[in-house]
Amino acid sequence: MVLPLTVKNELRTVLLVSSHIKEVPNEKGSVRHKFDDFLEEEGLRADAEAVAIKTVIASQIEKEMKRATLSKSAIAERMRTSRSALDRLLDPVNLSVTLQTLERAALALGKNLKIKLA
Repeated sequence: MVLPLTVKNELRTVLLVSSHIKEVPNEKGSVRHKFDDFLEEEGLRADAEAVAIKTVIASQIEKEMKRATLSKSAIAERMRTSRSALDRLLDPVNLSVTLQTLERAALALGKNLKIKLA
């Protein structure tokens, strides 16, 4: 799924502040809600979590690329894909990634892809 730019910017902001906000007061100020509850109420939780997960994955791939001293072009070639496709994979807010692409990236870095539900 590719999100519109305005939604991407909103989610970036939400994710930046989410690590600092643990609870927010309701309108009356008497009951406090967790930040996850706020995201749920606003209908943003699934998208925010997807962006957070993609951010971690992109960061891990970039970290492994640096460790192996591989350029984006070299990884793209190993993945048998284009540099622009790799850029989309490394873009934290571009959620249009497939398992096949993730598997290719892992193999290109000499790693295994592991996915689990928690």
